[in-house]
Amino acid sequence: MLMQQFLPIAIRSIMPEPTRYAIIRFCFFFKSICSKEIKVEELDKLQEELCVTLCLLEKYFPPSFFDIMIHLTVHLTREVKLCGPICFRWMYPFKRCMKVIKGHVRNKTYPEGCIAEENIVEETIEFFSEYQKSIKTICIPPDKHKTSENDNGEGNPVSAGKPIQVSPKLALKAHFYVLQNTPEIVPYIEQHMTFLKNQHGGKRQAWLEKEHSTTFGHWFHLILNLGLCKVEKELAVSKERIS
Repeated sequence: MLMQQFLPIAIRSIMPEPTRYAIIRFCFFFKSICSKEIKVEELDKLQEELCVTLCLLEKYFPPSFFDIMIHLTVHLTREVKLCGPICFRWMYPFKRCMKVIKGHVRNKTYPEGCIAEENIVEETIEFFSEYQKSIKTICIPPDKHKTSENDNGEGNPVSAGKPIQVSPKLALKAHFYVLQNTPEIVPYIEQHMTFLKNQHGGKRQAWLEKEHSTTFGHWFHLILNLGLCKVEKELAVSKERIS
């Protein structure tokens, strides 16, 4: 974060323009290479820009600056091509976890025993806090989901929750969205569009699509009742394959 976001801003007015330009290019390279989405066709161009950036850095920094860590940046684009985005493979989450584990050490003579005992204590406290609601815990945030007064298993929403009532129009749109994204329904969607084109041949495509989204649910329910649709069997077969 410091190198990708803050460093280019911090050096804008405190360094000569050529040196600042080279460092900012280097920062932007890491920002591009660490993004969650990377286009493969842009990696070759990114590699060329990195080579130019390293040449610019060689003009303004002494040879002692260019150790093995600077050289390794040349291989990052090839690594992305072979292994995918860096953000899914870097060590930051594991280092954070190791920091927490090292904090469990109380006796440096037996660090493994301290870590094991601390983990057992944490797991025990979390277990009792999960299943014994009357116990007051330390350093564990309270459960925001309040149980009801009659304790019948139902809960109350959090304070920020607001109950809403779905309108029939919105429920119709949600129902149409589910049908539209079900692969087994695609043939019946095409059949309904053909039916509308035959009934309303002079209408525009935009009107037909709007009419399709409004009337498809009722039309599909009708052919289900008439037994003209075998989608229930197809869905049952798909469910067996998934299970």
